[in-house]
Amino acid sequence: MRLDYFLAHSTGLSRKQVKVLIGRGEVQVEGEPRPKANTPLASGQGVWLRGEPVTLPGACYLMLHKPAGVVCSTDDPEHRTVLDLLPGELRRDVHPAGRLDRDTTGLVLLTSDGDWSHRLTSPNHACAKRYRVRCADPLSEQDLQSLRDGVLLRGEDKPTLPATAVRVSERELLLTITEGRYHQVKRMLAARGNKVVGLHREQIGEIALDAALAPGEYRQLTEEEIAGV
Repeated sequence: MRLDYFLAHSTGLSRKQVKVLIGRGEVQVEGEPRPKANTPLASGQGVWLRGEPVTLPGACYLMLHKPAGVVCSTDDPEHRTVLDLLPGELRRDVHPAGRLDRDTTGLVLLTSDGDWSHRLTSPNHACAKRYRVRCADPLSEQDLQSLRDGVLLRGEDKPTLPATAVRVSERELLLTITEGRYHQVKRMLAARGNKVVGLHREQIGEIALDAALAPGEYRQLTEEEIAGV
């Protein structure tokens, strides 16, 4: 890692500001009498800024209550992204661990930890996700049982894996799935001749959306939540 990149990510300063500090001699690097901005750093090599040791921050783990109209992307030329809801110092390294459709609300997890993100999104880990689903038409017991057994989605040759479907009201259910097929929940209801008119993700694995978070708000995950993935 280059010295200027290391300092920018560990201090929150811009690369331009970092280069000025290096040029003034305010940055010291172990074993480097006159470090430059492009000086490569070895693992464990000490860096000091104005006599104070500098280290990279630890990995970041966030939960976000995604509002409708926001996309789960790091960049989009037409729509607000989940990163736009975060302060600048948090945007640089995190990415959404999984996605929600633009009109879907609820829990989104963001992290700078690639391995942790992979455990959430890899099909091999079959991480359960619970959704609150509002439908256009009433739900029959046969509809619920079909979702539990697995339904064949249009254009596919394998049915969905068994899901947990719990009725909330005549047109609302809690649906827990362990797959991540394209628009899966909407397509599962469409396979039963129904239409999803409201979709909200409440939980991923053991991490439930904090009821205290209003749409657009976020918080750091607890150690227990991070370890539970």
